[in-house]
Amino acid sequence: MGKAKSTNKSNEQPWFADGLKFKCTGCGDCCTGSPGYVWLNQAEIDAMAGELELSPKEFERRYVRNIGIRRSLKELPVSYDCVFLDAETRKCEVYATRPRQCRTWPFWDSNLKSPETWQETCEACPGAGKGKLYSLEHIQSEAAVVHV
Repeated sequence: MGKAKSTNKSNEQPWFADGLKFKCTGCGDCCTGSPGYVWLNQAEIDAMAGELELSPKEFERRYVRNIGIRRSLKELPVSYDCVFLDAETRKCEVYATRPRQCRTWPFWDSNLKSPETWQETCEACPGAGKGKLYSLEHIQSEAAVVHV
């Protein structure tokens, strides 16, 4: 009988080891869709409040909802659009200080599980799979920021 081949999982490269392409088209589609959460920390709340010239307390009163012990941006009723998606321009009204969850799109764990989940991301997002090739290191760095 031959020896069983052992594999060292820590040396295995992810399926996207050669990198992935992405170029934001500014379509706003990632800010719409089914209900969900854009998780926030205090630093993000403070930054967005500052951009809008509001106190953090007022910003939270207007734009944040509590989900258990966590906080998320509010969504618009019916459409579930992010509260900061401008309906006419399809642009983010707090883009410069947008939350890390938004900044790391599309390199989320949920999109990187398999080639199939990445293909679904490419079908939903016109910029995924196109444009600049991002390295494995960059993708993993982005994916480590927030787990979605």
